[in-house]
Amino acid sequence: MIDLTVNEAVRRKNIQRCAERGVVLPTYAQMKDPALVPETTVRRLMETGLWDIDPVNLFRITWNNEPDLAGGGFSGPNYIELPPSLTGVRARVIALVGKYFPTGAHKVGATYGCLAPALVTGRFDSTRQKAVWPSTGNYCRGGAYNSALLGCESIAILPEGMSRERFDWLKQVAGEVIATKGTESNVKEIFDKCHELNAERGDDIVIFNQFDQLGNYLWHYEVTASAIAEILKKEAASADQVRGFVSATGSAGTIGAADYLKRHYPWMVTAAGEALQCPTLLRNGFGEHRIEGIGDKHVPWVHNVRNTDMVIASDDRDCMDIMRLFNHETGREYLSSQGVDEQSLIDLEYFGISGIGNLLGAVKLAKYYELQEDDIVVTILTDSMDMYTSRLAELDRQLGEFTLQDAAAAYRGQLLGQRTDNLQELTYYEKQRIHNLKYYTWVEQQGKDVEELNAQWYDRSYWSSIQQLTPRIDELIESFNKETGLV
Repeated sequence: MIDLTVNEAVRRKNIQRCAERGVVLPTYAQMKDPALVPETTVRRLMETGLWDIDPVNLFRITWNNEPDLAGGGFSGPNYIELPPSLTGVRARVIALVGKYFPTGAHKVGATYGCLAPALVTGRFDSTRQKAVWPSTGNYCRGGAYNSALLGCESIAILPEGMSRERFDWLKQVAGEVIATKGTESNVKEIFDKCHELNAERGDDIVIFNQFDQLGNYLWHYEVTASAIAEILKKEAASADQVRGFVSATGSAGTIGAADYLKRHYPWMVTAAGEALQCPTLLRNGFGEHRIEGIGDKHVPWVHNVRNTDMVIASDDRDCMDIMRLFNHETGREYLSSQGVDEQSLIDLEYFGISGIGNLLGAVKLAKYYELQEDDIVVTILTDSMDMYTSRLAELDRQLGEFTLQDAAAAYRGQLLGQRTDNLQELTYYEKQRIHNLKYYTWVEQQGKDVEELNAQWYDRSYWSSIQQLTPRIDELIESFNKETGLV
């Protein structure tokens, strides 16, 4: 659970640190509704770059930033709607855009959801302890960024096979960068490194593990779900039009938004996406894949599996070929010739590799349920192409020039040609099967309590008790800010 027990001595040290560095912490209420952010803070943001290492950018941990990298205030949630000429389905596919968070990815929100409660309760000493951020990519970037804003030391852990852009940026921001063996599927190796650091450094570090920190779940339950609900209030004429929510599991934080959404949209199907090359949820499978950032071969502790209705596996080769289609001039010209409008072509920059995987999941869901023009499927673009330009260059070296024939094959075959194979509607016992996979990672390997594992499945109050913590966390943040003397 999220421990809100207060260590007053350490809390006082954190207050002093934030006072010295001019750090004011945003509340959940402000991240959900930036209209609550003080006007003086908004004016500062107008003069601050989106990625600047400036504490005021904590208030940009929201889906509601103006789409401006050089500054800007707040607007409504950033999202796009994909035309049928691009999806090949009748249903409306709407996608949240993660590019306009600091660091260019929504994971900075999940790191704040884990860090803020520890900071305001004194469970983490920002003046002495190093914050450890184990990750398959964007989470450790967000953690290193938030640590830098606080002026505390950080350790970023990620697989050595992740994109060069991540490592280049981390070397400038994180105190230490540790590259573990493998790629996005090698999560156990990340956990093993955390155990090593614990043994070596003990109380000198605090590990903020996105896969088991329920602050990750809570941030998405509150902030991501709130943004989606605001969009749907605008776009859906009635609740029964909202038919699906698709999210790659990854750390299973983002899919936690469904726990809020399903209360308001009872017809909504929650679909968990993963790579076909590593079908852990679909087939208890394993393997390597190239959809960066969706670490797997395990079921995250923070995944409320009872609220997941479908598993969809997408082929990583499809994702990589569609990435070339979206980002080469030949591909864009071909898409234009097929009726894709100019604004949608511009919006293709918002798709990172996992975003393309989420798009394919949304298409497969829409085809499976034969959704029509009034039906809406929502998905997430967690980052953007900014994280993967080196991958595009690698593919060009491996495969050669991206030709008109390649564009036609990717569009007709791998985008419009998506089929309804490699997916499964989950029965009660299929959900239980997936939930039970947690035992092997979390109880046997990571020392979690089997009683809590059972509570996640059988005790209906388990997840609701976490959801009810937000007002208390906001009270702690407001009190903390007041005592810094900065508010």
